[in-house]
Amino acid sequence: MSSGTVVKATERWLALGRLTPARLALGRVGVSLPTSAVLRFGWDHAQARDAVHDAFEPQVLERDFARLGHATLRVASGASDRATYLMRPDLGRRLDEASARRLDDHPRDRFDLLLVVGDGLSCSAVMRHAVPLVEQVQAQLPAGRRLGPMVIASQARVALADEIGERLGAPIVAILIGERPGLSSPDSLGIYLTWEPRVGRSDAERNCISNIRPQGLSYAEAARRLVWLSEQARRLRLTGVGLKDQSDQAQIGALP
Repeated sequence: MSSGTVVKATERWLALGRLTPARLALGRVGVSLPTSAVLRFGWDHAQARDAVHDAFEPQVLERDFARLGHATLRVASGASDRATYLMRPDLGRRLDEASARRLDDHPRDRFDLLLVVGDGLSCSAVMRHAVPLVEQVQAQLPAGRRLGPMVIASQARVALADEIGERLGAPIVAILIGERPGLSSPDSLGIYLTWEPRVGRSDAERNCISNIRPQGLSYAEAARRLVWLSEQARRLRLTGVGLKDQSDQAQIGALP
């Protein structure tokens, strides 16, 4: 292979690598990776670990949601600390006793969609993206639709929203939760939508919108998909495998 061919191939790989944060065109030094690639891997791995253990600050979220005009409720799962949360996923799926009583005693009000904000496996994602995402959801809700109180949940797994929604009498619940960090996406936020939430719902009964962050799915687009899915869930009276995300088709059909 000529040196010119090698240079062109290298340039093509480098051009491809600039289009994605995925690990492409890392190069090599002999049989090893370049030092820069090894250091970058260590940095990304440290960011992913930090995302799980970063401070979750419910009081900051309460302040920001109050600024948007939302009442808030603070709850916690049965996992008493982060170490327990990571080792006992089952405890993260149910409320602790004090939180359960707090929701049972909360005055009932009519609303159309309940939003739960949970730390999940990336506290960084929630602290960075939850508030701007809620702003977009609020802006895109159809006229007449009401959000319930904003529930902020610590040490939360996805299924925790089922119990929260059931105790508050929510017709539909959506949990905004930090996703498992990747080496190129430590702060990715996900949404899980469930019709008529109750303890025991399975993952097959939810719809997921993932990779919400500036480098992935935008806040406005994620909100649009959530609103579309929640309206369809109301029409079909279900979520999960029976509800397909055809929001893009609906958007195309609305074009002049």
